[in-house]
Amino acid sequence: MFAPKQAATDRPLVKGRSEISLSAFAFLFGELVQYCQTQVSNIGELERRLEDSGYGVGLRLLEVLSYRERNSRREVRLLEMLKFIHTSLWKCLFGRQARELEQSNTAEDEYMISDFDLFVTKYISVPKDMGQLNCAAFIAGIVKGALDGAGFPARVTAHFVVVKGAPRPKTTILMKFDSSVLLREQRLPAM
Repeated sequence: MFAPKQAATDRPLVKGRSEISLSAFAFLFGELVQYCQTQVSNIGELERRLEDSGYGVGLRLLEVLSYRERNSRREVRLLEMLKFIHTSLWKCLFGRQARELEQSNTAEDEYMISDFDLFVTKYISVPKDMGQLNCAAFIAGIVKGALDGAGFPARVTAHFVVVKGAPRPKTTILMKFDSSVLLREQRLPAM
């Protein structure tokens, strides 16, 4: 007649869309930026703090998305992991996949994900004395956390790229992978 109550750990993760209010996120993210700003003395340190804040989010997002979408399967190929970030991770964060995923023309260990109007850069007013601040460092930290958690160590940075005719610059997340990742890719059999 009465079914025993399930523990929270026994219940399945709900796959439904869980969205938060953009204004609530903008307020919380603004407070995070403001808090980090009080702890540092220059823009480089502030961007590093934002990246560190995003790192833990990336680790946890990788775990949840791998469990939900991949049945706990971990990517071992670099291109497949980049596609996962470009589509699944980006959809979870922004509700759509990133605009561009491309490899650098000058280095085989560099890849870039580019997108316009990330909400972490859209609703932040940067003071004139910090004109070069790029709050997308938080997103770079999320990407770095996901890559490190999956076993693809990389240096990840966020940059603004001016595009002719566009009202705002696009944000590019640059990923420079460790040499061990490329060596592992070469050893893996071709698909």
